[in-house]
Amino acid sequence: MVTVLRARWFNTCLKSSSFVCKGDRLILNTNYRMDKNTAKARPLSDMAKFREIFSKAKHIVVLTGAGVSAESGVPTFRGAGGFWRKWQAQDLATPEAFSSNPSLVWEFYHYRREVMASKSPNPAHTAIADCEKRLQKQGRKLVVITQNIDELHKAAGSENIIELHGNLFTTRCTKCKDVSKNKDSPICPALAGKGEPNPNSPDANIPVEQLPRCKKNGCNGLLRPHVVWFHESLDPTVLLQAELELNTCDLCLVVGTSSVVYPAAMFAPQVAARGVPVAEFNIEETPATHSFGFMFKGPAGQNVPIALAPCENEPKQ
Repeated sequence: MVTVLRARWFNTCLKSSSFVCKGDRLILNTNYRMDKNTAKARPLSDMAKFREIFSKAKHIVVLTGAGVSAESGVPTFRGAGGFWRKWQAQDLATPEAFSSNPSLVWEFYHYRREVMASKSPNPAHTAIADCEKRLQKQGRKLVVITQNIDELHKAAGSENIIELHGNLFTTRCTKCKDVSKNKDSPICPALAGKGEPNPNSPDANIPVEQLPRCKKNGCNGLLRPHVVWFHESLDPTVLLQAELELNTCDLCLVVGTSSVVYPAAMFAPQVAARGVPVAEFNIEETPATHSFGFMFKGPAGQNVPIALAPCENEPKQ
């Protein structure tokens, strides 16, 4: 089933020459230029028109990416300057990196866990969560499908959340495979005070037996972050949950995503391909922008609260 869904997503997005296939990922085709015969009409930036559609929507999906977390000051470790010490996320967030140097990878994730103590949901997170609660009372539905692992949607009050890439505060045992929530700070004594992002900071080189260990039934296996790393596939159950929401929604918002990494890059174009209104909220256009009906350029924290505010036809709370 998952293979069929994957093929469907690939076929949907590859219809647009703005994507090319590289291995199991879709990436931006930097050589692609739309000519006057193939270019679609530019997406609307008409908030009143979007609000009219929103007022009638019964099942809304909000796809979110790193951009919305970045507005809360969460490091993304991507793009120019996006380094932890001398590495970017794709250097450390791999099974190969964990196998060869679990101490370094755990330092990286320890830093990411600890830094979240100083981060809070921004107005975009709050607007999405408030809208979900409000619409639920009206018999309407809003679901968040996020690529982020930082729990800021949950902190804002969202409940219907599908985490595509896992969760920073969940661990998985490499031995018994137990998956557990873990908000210990530090996650193990040996990591206390470690993870400084300065490029000149020395690696801790923590012995593997002192790294986070499984506490279930005396297992004591090495723990890893329960997140989807590069070169790993998404959880099939999570993928199917996302597919169900995408196939039944009647409005989709794309908030703070780059729209270049498979499989999330396929989701919104797939929705748009079946005629459902899709609105993008981003600080810049993406390869998928011209597939959508709306594009609101600017900070998500500025535009999303306007887009999801109560409509005149909604009952008073």
